[in-house]
Amino acid sequence: MGVAVDTRRLGRWALNGVAGLAMAYLLTPLVSITWLAFWSQEIPTFPPEGYTLAWFAEALAQPKFVGGFLVSLQVGVAATLIGLALGVPAALAIARRGFPGRGAVNQFLLMPLVVPGIVLGTAIYVFQVEAEIATEWPIMGSIPGLVAGHVLIVIPWVVRLIAASLAGFDRSIEEAALNLGAGPWTAFFRVTLPAIRPGIVAGGLFGFVTSFGNLEMTLFLIAPGMTTLPIAILQYLEWRLDPTIAAASVMQISFIAVAMLVTDRFVKLARVV
Repeated sequence: MGVAVDTRRLGRWALNGVAGLAMAYLLTPLVSITWLAFWSQEIPTFPPEGYTLAWFAEALAQPKFVGGFLVSLQVGVAATLIGLALGVPAALAIARRGFPGRGAVNQFLLMPLVVPGIVLGTAIYVFQVEAEIATEWPIMGSIPGLVAGHVLIVIPWVVRLIAASLAGFDRSIEEAALNLGAGPWTAFFRVTLPAIRPGIVAGGLFGFVTSFGNLEMTLFLIAPGMTTLPIAILQYLEWRLDPTIAAASVMQISFIAVAMLVTDRFVKLARVV
């Protein structure tokens, strides 16, 4: 007599198994680099000879790492603020206004998410060179030029996540506020803005993370002598291979993780992500 097979249970086990493998595949590099940051020997060999926190102090003592972090932070914050200023109105227009070519405009704003970073960096580099020749403004290698390039990779996140918030927003609430005497701006700031705030915060946060960790495009736009944290890590790897790189990477990951946890504490990112 055969044993009855519960296909639903098998399917659930198979799904959980695949999900577990995918999670392990994603977390293995993170766990490995975090473990390596605490190894005591200078040349990574397995098994580790011991553990130490000295490499974190070494990373903080590297002027290029500290300077690169400050540049990445400055560019990321500026690009995020400008991206929000441009992306919020764009998302509102796409979600609420019917105009010719709306779908094309939406796809155009999301295009930097799918265009390879090297292609995007090359295009921005050529554009800035031509713009500097035409205007004689010192664009190439400047912080404003770098911020302008990073704005392009922030806007797609802002537009996408705010549009997701607007998709679940009941406009009858806003119309009720207008019928009760509120002006358009009052209704927006008191009704619409609080409703889409999770999308705005999530878009700004993911845009900042994308800008802060960008490497490919930044390589084309950075000036000689100026560096961001990802480029500083790459340059260090050209000459040395020790756990200092792992320690710097762990601090970068921890900085982003803390920012996301603090943000999620006040605005539930799961509502739009």
